[in-house]
Amino acid sequence: MAEDRTGQVAVIFTSRRNGRDPAGYDAASAAMNSLAADQPGFRGVEATRGNDGFGITVSYWADAAAALAWRDHPDHRATRDAGRARWYESYTVTVARVERGYRWAATSAP
Repeated sequence: MAEDRTGQVAVIFTSRRNGRDPAGYDAASAAMNSLAADQPGFRGVEATRGNDGFGITVSYWADAAAALAWRDHPDHRATRDAGRARWYESYTVTVARVERGYRWAATSAP
């Protein structure tokens, strides 16, 4: 059963990559995922990216203070600056509190 995210803070990061330095981007992304997972209040992350360079990453946090602490983490800040200079054409960050959620999955019957 999936975690109930009601009451958590969702940080929704939509971005368009410029296609430059994919290896550097992949390394930075892996480092940030690992670092985020070690932060107090981290509750999970979901991400996808299309072949056109458009991506959506949603990170979940216990509360607004945890999300802000992640925003202000010095290593995250440095990687964000590198992203602006090297990897992104544009991005948008939206922060929202999860009011409710639903999940459905097809299952095969025996």
